[in-house]
Amino acid sequence: MASIKDVAAAAGVSVATVSRVLNSHPSVSPDARARVLGAVDSLGYRPNAVARSLRTAQTRTLGLVISDVLNPYFTELARSVEEEARALGYSVIIGNADEQPDIQDHHVRTLVDRRIDGLLVSPTDGGSPLMLEAAHAGTPMVFVDRWIPGLDVPVVRSDGRAAVRDLVAHLHALGHRRLAIIAGPAATTTGSERVEAFREALAAYGISLPDAYIGQGDFQADSGRRATERFLALSEPPEVVFAADNLMALGALDAIRAAGLRVPHDIGLAAFDDIPWFVHTDPPVTAIAQPTKELGRTAVRALIDRIEGRPPQSVTLPARLVVRRSCGETKSPAPAPADTPTATTSTRRNP
Repeated sequence: MASIKDVAAAAGVSVATVSRVLNSHPSVSPDARARVLGAVDSLGYRPNAVARSLRTAQTRTLGLVISDVLNPYFTELARSVEEEARALGYSVIIGNADEQPDIQDHHVRTLVDRRIDGLLVSPTDGGSPLMLEAAHAGTPMVFVDRWIPGLDVPVVRSDGRAAVRDLVAHLHALGHRRLAIIAGPAATTTGSERVEAFREALAAYGISLPDAYIGQGDFQADSGRRATERFLALSEPPEVVFAADNLMALGALDAIRAAGLRVPHDIGLAAFDDIPWFVHTDPPVTAIAQPTKELGRTAVRALIDRIEGRPPQSVTLPARLVVRRSCGETKSPAPAPADTPTATTSTRRNP
């Protein structure tokens, strides 16, 4: 394996000049830079990342702790984070919390111990002492999708309230009045926020949200199935079930079919977090889509701003309603062109 001394000899420069070229230092002449890069290519030289991290106190590595790797939303988010980080010269180590705070804390502890440069987290709950400790210790950190209220950490997320209002308006226009929701965990910001947004949107039409029409879920399919089974057992079942994430919607769909019912003829179904599968179900599912790729890219850029000492910003991107045929629509509208989301930024650390 070629060494940095071999590169210096082949390029006819000093070892210090090779080091400056590899670290993108501006004080190297174009000719010397070209000779060094040519020698690097011809010798197949690869810098020692461990030695470099000891010299610079940076590993060029980011940590990402996501809530559930089996959830297609978080899978796409992780891919977007990895792609943006790689484009900016960083590697990513991913930990899957599986919606469990103790597993989340295990990953956070491991990543911090491995001297990552910064940490992206979608918290599973708001009461993790380890998360508070890491933030207070000065670990560069950004929350993505979910956040911990009151913690001095920037947040990159989508705002689904307007899209939830659009969904309720759409359902009301279709004649539906008995509307139920399968909520996510109340300990998560997205779980509580989506229920409140749904309740407020219903109230605008004079529709109440009785306790019987609130199913408690955990953002996983089994909880969506159980909540829907309870809805269907009511003397007056809801006309539409709104699942607050895609996996709970798939569980709800399983329960409806197991009961011998059809969507939307017997009961309607809508979901938060659109996924590619929803186009291929029968019928295609009406859903609220988040700008997942842009969330991932924005979160990486926000974290690198923190790492490099620039003022952090919280960023909010809009979600949008995608109308299909699972709530009694006669046909799906033609797909609208994908617009670039308009971000709302704030220098406040959390919303």
